[in-house]
Amino acid sequence: MAIKVTMPRLSDTMTEGTVATWLKKVGDKVSEGDILAEIETDKATMEFESFNEGTLLHIGIQAGETAPVDSLLAIIGKEGEDISALLAGGDAPAAETPKADAPAAEAKTETAAPAKAATELPKGVVVVTMPRLSDTMTEGTVATWLKKVGDAVSEGDILAEIETDKATMEFESFNAGTLLYIGIQEGSTAPVDSLLAIIGPAGTDISGIADNFTAGGTATASAPAAEETKAAPAAEKAPQAAETTSNGRILASPLAKKIASDKGIQLSQVKGSGENGRIVKSDIENFTPSNQTQTAASAPAAKQEASAPAAPKVFVPAGEVYTEEIKNSQMRKIIAKRLSESLFTAPHYNLVIEVSMDEAMQARAAINSVPDTKVSFNDMVIKACALALKKHPKINSTWKEDAIIINHHVNIGVAVAVEDGLVVPVLKFTDAMSLSQIGGSVRDLAGRAKNKKLGPQEMEGSTFTVSNLGMFGITEFNSIINQPNSAILSVGAIVEKPVVKNGQIVVGNTMMLSLACDHRTIDGATGAQFLQTLKQYIESPVTMLA
Repeated sequence: MAIKVTMPRLSDTMTEGTVATWLKKVGDKVSEGDILAEIETDKATMEFESFNEGTLLHIGIQAGETAPVDSLLAIIGKEGEDISALLAGGDAPAAETPKADAPAAEAKTETAAPAKAATELPKGVVVVTMPRLSDTMTEGTVATWLKKVGDAVSEGDILAEIETDKATMEFESFNAGTLLYIGIQEGSTAPVDSLLAIIGPAGTDISGIADNFTAGGTATASAPAAEETKAAPAAEKAPQAAETTSNGRILASPLAKKIASDKGIQLSQVKGSGENGRIVKSDIENFTPSNQTQTAASAPAAKQEASAPAAPKVFVPAGEVYTEEIKNSQMRKIIAKRLSESLFTAPHYNLVIEVSMDEAMQARAAINSVPDTKVSFNDMVIKACALALKKHPKINSTWKEDAIIINHHVNIGVAVAVEDGLVVPVLKFTDAMSLSQIGGSVRDLAGRAKNKKLGPQEMEGSTFTVSNLGMFGITEFNSIINQPNSAILSVGAIVEKPVVKNGQIVVGNTMMLSLACDHRTIDGATGAQFLQTLKQYIESPVTMLA
């Protein structure tokens, strides 16, 4: 009997999903555990496995289309089975019928509109719009175009580097053809869904398309054409059982790419076991890199760093007024917007405490004496915060107009200064990590943040934030809360100075900690108790093992 497969809810906040790619087509055999499609949620692109086996009889949501959770995604059954009743809405639970009918009606309306508008575009021409590359992105800046008008474009080619509110990311083409028009020049900023480029057959007359473009209009109309264009290269490539496309792009699932990035594995060194040599999750998990491979991979990076020229200093004539205007980057605009909102909407107050670092310094020296182990004081503070948050969950909270959300998981954001501003990569489930794991993760995330290689999902989901300026000699400062967090800890430098111990003045090492709290969720006494627990963990690191 045929089975309906609906759009899954792949995250707790997901209300709709976009089918990025179908890995099976109608008529293909499907086994339990096969990857049916890659589905883009509000947080990441994830592989969707089949829990049934049979033949793929119907695809309800085409690649590139978006639909609500529980919409008809596909139908799997026996080859040649009659599914007309299922398509008409039959054999479905009565409670689900109204739910299923609404998306179906919407789908019909949406399909009809593009079909009508599609006649306005020449055959094979695709309108590419400014993509939404993060959940908070409203506009993007084109940092660099890697293709110019007249260049041939293949599916998977990098068209441009786009600067979002969180990072600079490469934007791949999902279509093949010739780049006929560029709508947003380098350095220019435009809202999401603005006309970014037009791709189509060489020599096609596209006069009037750019002038008449409206967000959500012509772009939508190009969807069927995009699917046709995309299907053609896919069909041509199908016979080639290779690991890369003709332009050198490595075939790998988003999940495999994410795991490889986390583990520092070069995808070019991994042999894929999926369809057409595609790299999947199991290939990354079972991959063992050799020393020779690691050395070879690191050599080009070292060479590139060595050859990077130093930025020239601006000459300022003596006795003359000289100003320089620096255009605000997309990241700087978003930082200004978010921190202003935080400061003016959340009633901030700060609690300051001084902690002794003598035992922490001894503990760190002992830990770092272990071969291949490197732990910083910041790592120790992060670990202490994670454990203190488990004891004081009200600090680990989020304000909502109708409720306070207490997070019983601990995801600590670590503020990292980059050239254009500040980013906050997140350590997921920090309380379960060891000091060395925290140290390794922070170094990896901070390094990739400075190279603008962090993915949006690596900067989402924090429940508490730590900001450290101690390495710059700053002894004490106050931070603005990184919403939706309710608190942020500011960590100062370790200072050697006279302290009183057991009634005697001796030389000691101390550090100032400042906790900024949102008074809507955290009362003063609650914040003070958290700092007392934090002080205990830092001053006596062995207690973190209890």
